Amino acid sequence: MTVTTPQTPPVTEVPKSSGTRLVDRVFKMRELAILVVFLVMIVVTQLGNSEFLTEQGIKDLLLNATILVLVAVGQSLVVITRNVDLSVGSTLGISAFAAGTYLQGGGNAVVAVALAVLMGIGFGLLNGLLVSLGQVPALVVTLGTLYIIRGIDSIWVGSRQITASALPDGFVDFGSGGISAVPYLALIAVVVLVATAYYMKHFGSGRELYALGSNPEAARLAGIPVRKRILVAYTFCGALAGLAGALYLARFGNVDSSTGNGYELTVVSAVVVGGVVFTGGSGSVYGAALGALLLTSINSVLPALGVSSVWVLAINGILLILAIAVDRVVALRVAAALKKRNARHG
Repeated sequence: MTVTTPQTPPVTEVPKSSGTRLVDRVFKMRELAILVVFLVMIVVTQLGNSEFLTEQGIKDLLLNATILVLVAVGQSLVVITRNVDLSVGSTLGISAFAAGTYLQGGGNAVVAVALAVLMGIGFGLLNGLLVSLGQVPALVVTLGTLYIIRGIDSIWVGSRQITASALPDGFVDFGSGGISAVPYLALIAVVVLVATAYYMKHFGSGRELYALGSNPEAARLAGIPVRKRILVAYTFCGALAGLAGALYLARFGNVDSSTGNGYELTVVSAVVVGGVVFTGGSGSVYGAALGALLLTSINSVLPALGVSSVWVLAINGILLILAIAVDRVVALRVAAALKKRNARHG
């Protein structure tokens, strides 16, 4: 006698709604547009200055973007949850000095990087706890921790300065070395970027960050652990700011009490320019990385074309305003398209 067991139907993935697919298409186009603008800018600069895309020129271009890309990836997760972390610049500065102080005493480079990351995790946890459990607005919390961390850094560092000559030669060489025109630091940033993008797309907890940013109350009612997800986003952001501090030390070799000052505004600009909507729920880490690459490239492009670098801040501000304006226009058009589609289907 044979016993047959009922076949369990295969689990199929729930298809995305038409609204979600529409939003995804819009922001993929946005990222493609940023990439096109970047490539056009590079081509025009090369035509105006044939020495721009030498092997060393490409290496410098990638090195300049590496630190901002790392911090922008972490910031994008926080912004996607409809929050912000303004303390990343201060965290980067104090983490870089902590790693440098340890290395000056003859410490191991790997331990120094781990120390910087752990310090970043600590400050990220502090921000996340205050925002998620304390229910304090993220802007207020991170503006406060920005000044607190900066104050601690100023007291600790004082007038001291860490220079490349006081660091291990291998650490400094790693910061400027690479494989042909591709720096080691850029490879680290790419690995972090790809791993984070994979997590956001293929893990439920990563996709829940988008749901939380789109509608926090609906996410809570759906059973998403809102406070836990916010805490994770801030902790990850702090960890990457700490890692960026260690890589900053390796890249430049010089750290003092002013390291990281104003960096948070550049990071937020890169994230928003890269298509991560400041009101949460939309965007990708790839877009944030492209935004960072675009902003840092402007710093290299203008001098290569003989334009004064004083225009850099003005251009960054213009790009930020344009990005916010585009987000608003896109949001209105998507809402109108969804309204028409819903009316057509009753």
